[in-house]
Amino acid sequence: MATKWKNRLYILVTILLFTFGVSGILSSISLSSKYLEFNYAETSEFNEYLNEFTNLLGLFELNYSSQAEMKAKITVAREEIDEHRYRYGDLPEQIESIKSQYEEKILSAKQMGLQDIAEMYATERDEKIADITKNFTSDDHVRAKIVKEKEEKIEKYFKELEGLRPRYEVLKKEFRYYLTDRLTGQVYKNIAADNEKEAREIISPAKMLAVVSYPHKERGYLRINDDYSELPFINRDERTFAGLIGVPKSGASLIEAGLNEYRQRQVLYGTFVFLSLMALALSIYLYKRRPFTDLPEEEKWQTAYKRVPLDLGLLIFLLTFMFTYDRLAYAYNYYMYRQLDRLIFDFLFGLCVTACFLVATVLQGKLLLDRVNNWDSFAREWQTSIIYRFYQSIKEAFLIRSLATQVLIILMIVFVFGAGAVIALMEMELIFLYFLGCLFVGLPILYAIIRNVGCFNRIVTNTNGIVAGHSEPDLPLKGITPLVVLANNINTLKNGVKVSRQEQAKSERLKTELITNVSHDLRTPLTSIITYIELLHKPNLTADEQQAYIGIIDRKAKRLKVLIDDLFEASKMASGSVELSIQKVDVAQLLEQALAEHGEAISTSPFEFRISKPEQPVYIMADGQKMWRAFDNLINNILKYTLPQTRVYITMEAQEKRVFITFKNIAKYELGQNTDELFERFKRGDDSRHTEGSGLGLAIAKSIVDLHGGSMEIKVDGDLFKIIVKLDTVKP
Repeated sequence: MATKWKNRLYILVTILLFTFGVSGILSSISLSSKYLEFNYAETSEFNEYLNEFTNLLGLFELNYSSQAEMKAKITVAREEIDEHRYRYGDLPEQIESIKSQYEEKILSAKQMGLQDIAEMYATERDEKIADITKNFTSDDHVRAKIVKEKEEKIEKYFKELEGLRPRYEVLKKEFRYYLTDRLTGQVYKNIAADNEKEAREIISPAKMLAVVSYPHKERGYLRINDDYSELPFINRDERTFAGLIGVPKSGASLIEAGLNEYRQRQVLYGTFVFLSLMALALSIYLYKRRPFTDLPEEEKWQTAYKRVPLDLGLLIFLLTFMFTYDRLAYAYNYYMYRQLDRLIFDFLFGLCVTACFLVATVLQGKLLLDRVNNWDSFAREWQTSIIYRFYQSIKEAFLIRSLATQVLIILMIVFVFGAGAVIALMEMELIFLYFLGCLFVGLPILYAIIRNVGCFNRIVTNTNGIVAGHSEPDLPLKGITPLVVLANNINTLKNGVKVSRQEQAKSERLKTELITNVSHDLRTPLTSIITYIELLHKPNLTADEQQAYIGIIDRKAKRLKVLIDDLFEASKMASGSVELSIQKVDVAQLLEQALAEHGEAISTSPFEFRISKPEQPVYIMADGQKMWRAFDNLINNILKYTLPQTRVYITMEAQEKRVFITFKNIAKYELGQNTDELFERFKRGDDSRHTEGSGLGLAIAKSIVDLHGGSMEIKVDGDLFKIIVKLDTVKP
């Protein structure tokens, strides 16, 4: 047992030495350009310092502008004035928004008896309204605001710029520079030199740790382009400079420390490569001295590995090979950038991980070669591969035989023409025959392929757009190919889904509006009731005040009862759970009764009613009470929402088997385009909701008409509001 463990330890040490040795060889190749650079000015470490310094130099000196200069360049375009003015809507919208913001604050303060605070809110509101109003009357007022905003951004920029100054001062002590603006000829320097010749004597490779000359052999001239991205209204042109930038051998502690660190890493790199080469030689010696014998049997490895699909095994091999190569080729970076107290642990741990992947890569490569060389089992193993399964899936795509036959014929023709091209080139006398074949067979086939591919691409593009939620046009339908059948099916499905989505979106939106409107309409009287009950609890109320409060509570409670009753009735109507007492009734008489019920309101209203109905009875099968309620709601709707001093027309016209009852009036409020929504519960033409209606009248009326098998539609022409009720008539 002891001998067995010694052999395994011997193998482990040999593998670790071999891994370390290979990493040294690959590192010497992959990192040679980085660590074999003896000119520090060309290293990436130095260029990081240089780029940081030139950027800060451009900000603070080469391309510097003072706050006053920037503010003097501020301009305000007409588009900026319009954007600022209409940022939150037009004037009425902004005023209404401000009023709504302060309305509840002022009301709450008054109810709490805080008159001073209410007046303060009112004053603040009026000042904002005056300021917004001035925005729409004076361009200078808006321009001054925009200029102030830009000046604040400039001030903020300079505050942030001052935060970079300490770092700039540090780097400025590290570098010596003599730069000339190629456009203006202005010289920027921090050395005592009157011309470029003197500057080159001071900033010379003999006196400097590193020297960069502009134009540079790779980067060209020094380019400073401070575009002030946080100040888009300040434009700067790119400026180029020629000259020298150097780092002195004394006084540049920061960069000198970086140089020393780089030299140390170079020494470590050389040591690492040397030790790894020694380790590689030692591992080869140990292997030759005692070859590996205590390994698992190869058949066990092969049996386990055969369970992995062949193509998946190849992919895993490639991934492990790439990871192993990365660990080996850049081992120096993994090990040498660690802290000293963790260097040994990280080195050993990283070496073990890399060795494991190296062994896994070599073992997989050998097993893959064995599987490829065994051609008898290769066909059987290939049938379990992922690629083969994918191939079977492609075959299933040709379940439509006609389409599969067409594809196969086209592929065969393409193959024949490809082989024919080779034959025609070998036998030139056949070139004319081949040309005729291409003209009369090849080109039509090519056109058919392109057309079908185009059709397929249109289908894919269309379905991708549908999946992404876009509104795509219907696919064109030409021909009787399977692709056309598929396009027709997609059109049908798309239109069905579109209608379903529209209905669902409308349902969700109206549901949200219903909840909002119900809450608003029920909360308003309830809030008043609670408020006046609290007022009744106050002592020292007079009898008149108590009676007034009680009267208000009574009116609001009745109002709340009406709303709740209407809501329950509308819900019952919508659910279809209402029981109807159907009998033959005279619809003309029902309309006349409904008008008579509102006779006093009609006579005292500021409207002129024009009633037209047949002299003879018009019978329908209906629940008289419910149908009367529908007419009552429609007349109520007219009385509440008609523009004063206009005419109202109510006409009834009986045709063959239907009766048409039309209610026309001029709306008091501007109506939207979507008239169907006026049938929804708690939906009003008056969006401000200042009227006493519950918003359920039209919804209840429509539900009643629908329950009777009729129809009710709204038509709007400008401010003309027309409701048409259609009902089936019966013989007397």
